[in-house]
Amino acid sequence: MTPSDRLLKLLIGLAFLAASAALWWPIEAQAVRLKEIASVQGVRSNQLMGYGLVVGLDGTGDQTTQTPFTAQSVSAMLQQMGITVPPGTAMQLKNVAAVLVTANLPPFAQPGQAIDVSVSSLGNAKSLRGGTLIATPLKGADGQIYAMAQGNLLVGGAGASAGGSKVQINHLSAGRIPSGATVERGVPTPWLQLPNIQYDLQADDFNTARQVANAINQAKGAGTAEALNGRSVLVRLPATPGERVAFMADLENLSIDRGTPAAKVIINARTGSIVLNQAVTLGPCAVAHGSLSVTINSTPVISQPAPLSQGQTVVTEKADIQINQQPGSLIQMPAGSKLTDVVKALNALGATPQDLLAILQAMKAAGALQAELEVI
Repeated sequence: MTPSDRLLKLLIGLAFLAASAALWWPIEAQAVRLKEIASVQGVRSNQLMGYGLVVGLDGTGDQTTQTPFTAQSVSAMLQQMGITVPPGTAMQLKNVAAVLVTANLPPFAQPGQAIDVSVSSLGNAKSLRGGTLIATPLKGADGQIYAMAQGNLLVGGAGASAGGSKVQINHLSAGRIPSGATVERGVPTPWLQLPNIQYDLQADDFNTARQVANAINQAKGAGTAEALNGRSVLVRLPATPGERVAFMADLENLSIDRGTPAAKVIINARTGSIVLNQAVTLGPCAVAHGSLSVTINSTPVISQPAPLSQGQTVVTEKADIQINQQPGSLIQMPAGSKLTDVVKALNALGATPQDLLAILQAMKAAGALQAELEVI
């Protein structure tokens, strides 16, 4: 064997190793902070809701004939102020709108703290722009009042109408009040009284739960954390509140090795969006996909009788149906162990996202797509 032949065989061997390395080379793990993949059980926000009135509108409020609850709310508010509306009075309140006020009460919120609120129209108000929300109690799921909301609305839209024509930019029947509610009552959290807390992972993964427990034990000592299952990790806390705060601050910034995620393809059937994560792999397969279109044209045909024949004019329709099927060539798709290889193989088909919905499902059924399909 000549030196040139040995060199050729060596180059062929190196090329084979480079091509086959992608089939067995593991996917690099990603390091993230603990606060990004887990949350403390019981430390969460609570939803608040209330019914109120927005006043000061420029004739764009509710039409009381179609929304009688707006007039009833105004009458009840006036009675609380000592003003009695005579029974049977038809109030035309063009500057008032009934609204639903929502807010999120953050964890550890204390009385006097300001939170943002969102205001949405309940009736048929044309616009809430320029309105003012009067004092509205916000209640939780237990029916207790946790905040009071009031303030001027910020509406990110504009509109004008005249002579039957209308121009509108963005949405006018919803707005927001920054720092528009004051917390009146806090939600008690038991984490200061309990000897331990529980971290809940965002995804069910035993490997990630083990990595979280190992990282905490390595940073705070053996026996501090224990993985209960694929989603929960139990952590023992110090005794004093100050030590607990410092302890939790250290845990939030711990670097966690998530390992290899589960291969998953997310399909949105309504919009045609398709998202693949880095663990999706593709086996060798062959795909042929063609489009089928059916066109129906209907043309009216008038049958006119002869003069003095006492016949009737008849209108019929002539339908022309055409079926067009574009040929789909058989394309061989090589195996791909990386996301870039899978994307290149799918782009070689030249299919639209709607066509890829059917192609990916067929590839999954054939065993060529190593991933879980999830339709949202």
